Amino acid sequence: MAHGSEDGCDAAGQPLVLLVEDDPQDALIVEELLEDSGLLVRLEWARSVDEARRALAGLRPQCVLLDLGLPDAHEFSALSAVIEEAGDAAVVVLTGLAEEQAGLAALTAGAQDYLVKGRVEAEWLGRTLRYAMQRKQSEQAAVALNAERMRAKENERLERGLLPTPLLQSMPIEVASRYRPSRGSATLGGDFYDVVEDDEKVVHALIGDVCGHGPDEAALGVCLRIAWRALVLSGVTGPTLLRRLERVLEAERPSSEIFVTLSTLELDHDRRTVRIWRAGHPGLLVHDGETVTLAEPGRGLALGFPVQTDWHQDVLELPEGGGLTLYTDGLFERRLPGEPARWLGEEGLLDLAARHAHLDGEGFLDALIADVEAATAPDAPADDLAVVHLRWTER
Repeated sequence: MAHGSEDGCDAAGQPLVLLVEDDPQDALIVEELLEDSGLLVRLEWARSVDEARRALAGLRPQCVLLDLGLPDAHEFSALSAVIEEAGDAAVVVLTGLAEEQAGLAALTAGAQDYLVKGRVEAEWLGRTLRYAMQRKQSEQAAVALNAERMRAKENERLERGLLPTPLLQSMPIEVASRYRPSRGSATLGGDFYDVVEDDEKVVHALIGDVCGHGPDEAALGVCLRIAWRALVLSGVTGPTLLRRLERVLEAERPSSEIFVTLSTLELDHDRRTVRIWRAGHPGLLVHDGETVTLAEPGRGLALGFPVQTDWHQDVLELPEGGGLTLYTDGLFERRLPGEPARWLGEEGLLDLAARHAHLDGEGFLDALIADVEAATAPDAPADDLAVVHLRWTER
């Protein structure tokens, strides 16, 4: 019996079948039947459950042909051990003439098929192994598809939490937003934003970024966004708001190494005054008719560092009909094509934004993101990005 490779096939591409059988005569019969079956396989032989475990640890067969009557096994212990170690391999059990009910029970326990010794013909054996391997592949495909559907549903739930509908009542403000996952990933990251109007007709806006990627970071972003909305609507703002968000972060984060950058803003009902608190977050774009400028208000530490700090208010005066664009670092931390390595940066982002200053919020965001993605080196990794545009309307 020949030895196989570690990918389930030999050098000629023939599938590897591991026969687990303690009786040499029965093993020889199986080998001869396979030769006559027309199914081209390479056969490896193990004589006990322990030997099968060792073989499975080094090989990845596409099928295991398992005798249930091994001397070092009791009832279905051999089947359980083989299924646990077999990974992606199909399992077909062999039973004695008086043990056909055991074969049916083996199907319930996870085997793909069973054969009764003494009743096996060559063609039947080949067909059984072929169908078992195909059935196992179909099962795996179904499991993978279900897992993908579950991930998609989880992403939808996280997206609804990270990317909410603005909670506005009467103030005439246009809100446009965009989110893009990191390149090559279908999983949401930790970028989040929100916009709400309080009872005093002040519009509050938030943009934030949890360091890292994955569902844990996305869930933490959802938690912080909801906490921010609840605190703002209950009248908590400024440094007190940031301190309470930091407490939530410290209680909810899975690791003490995780930190969060964010900016929280208040747009006063005079339509001109904007109060800003920045916790380690990038700047923002200010729109003034046909121009765009980069604003860098005073910045405090990100949330989550083991350092006592405070966050100070800065004030911007918007021009008549002016607006703001908030963003996470995934929008500008982009490597440009060519060598040596160059980065877009916030100044490069400003140059791109200036081309589209005349557009409304929706058009501006679409054009800006398209330019950023076109400017990025095609093989360079790209982080998640979130962008929010706010602009007073004439109403």
